[in-house]
Amino acid sequence: MKVASLPPRRKLLIVLKGYPRLSETFIAQELLGLEKAGFDLTLISMRRPTDKKRHPVHDEIKARVVYLPEYLHEEPLRVLKGLFASFRKPGFGALMKRFFKDLSRDISRNRCRRLGQAMALAREWPDGGQWLHAHFIHTPASVTEYASVLTGVPWTCSAHAKDIWTSPDWELTEKLSSARWVVTCTRNGYEHMRTLTSREDAVHLSYHGLDLARFGHFAGERSGGDGSDPTKPVFLLSVGRAVEKKGYDTLLRALALLPSDLNWRFEHIGGGDELAKLKALASELNLSEHIIWKGALAQEEVLDHYRRADLFALACRIASNGDRDGLPNVLVEASSQRLPCISTSVSGVPELMVDGENGLLVEPDDPTALATALETAMRDPHLRQRLGDAAEARVRRHFDYNASIVQLSQLFQQEWQKVS
Repeated sequence: MKVASLPPRRKLLIVLKGYPRLSETFIAQELLGLEKAGFDLTLISMRRPTDKKRHPVHDEIKARVVYLPEYLHEEPLRVLKGLFASFRKPGFGALMKRFFKDLSRDISRNRCRRLGQAMALAREWPDGGQWLHAHFIHTPASVTEYASVLTGVPWTCSAHAKDIWTSPDWELTEKLSSARWVVTCTRNGYEHMRTLTSREDAVHLSYHGLDLARFGHFAGERSGGDGSDPTKPVFLLSVGRAVEKKGYDTLLRALALLPSDLNWRFEHIGGGDELAKLKALASELNLSEHIIWKGALAQEEVLDHYRRADLFALACRIASNGDRDGLPNVLVEASSQRLPCISTSVSGVPELMVDGENGLLVEPDDPTALATALETAMRDPHLRQRLGDAAEARVRRHFDYNASIVQLSQLFQQEWQKVS
């Protein structure tokens, strides 16, 4: 990976909602890439970790992690020290003006928490940070922007999916006018944010991509079954949290519509708040004997499942609160292993998958259409092989994460040259 030489030891403070998180390995992968490109990072986490497992990439990241007060009442002395120190900061008046403007449109405890965390960060200011960068344009960007206003240190942001679509437009507009630039990982998110600012050139599209060194080419054979052999089921896999936007209830209803002569089994990898509800639905639909719920697994175990499965499915949808996936990393991972994917035409999924060329796409929340696509792929091993080969070729041509690291490096350097 070739990146132009960096200014001497610029210290980046990266503000994250939580760290480490298994569901956000794409962020960890980017952090490691930036470190390898020569950036000096300190990670600022708004929450402490809750996952019981760690991704291997987290152990490779050398950056120090600083945890802000997760709830202000739990560390009152730290918060009060941040408040009193803020009175002496040159941006205190501007921050209060901005905060009360935001509070008038979002009267919430969470808004006050963001202010308290920003003040604690500004007082403690780890490792002499010279730049602030937020991952997610909702709460992490609020803490980052408030700290920027208070200290005068410039800030930038990586926006993703839920954070864009669950944030009100007025808040996005404010942040887009304040940040030096914002980068996002799907074209529809990119185009939406460009409609909310006159600074269209400050919004950039950059796909996360995949560390292809970790997801090498899989040359092995799959089962090749067509579901007609009672001793050889077609192995359907899905990886994702059991939450509304993943559409697992739709997937289960689609599986219930499959004809009885089709032999298949389904394995799900991931945790999530709705897991118990999904297991109950599977039982209600008489699917339990076909399904294994694996829970959260380490990356090497997930990779092994990609290589043993015959078909991958993810029934993405727009949740009732507007939450949605951007471009789910698991689709990119599965595709890299020649595993054919079935998904929905939501958000950034069509930016990876073209229906009939390198995967199968259906409309969201349509169990009948999803069942038809599943049956078609299950009964046709040759189709699965063609789609899987094309899926891998597209990932290896267009979704190498090194390209994203080079782009981010260039964006940071361009801004640093302006302020130097």
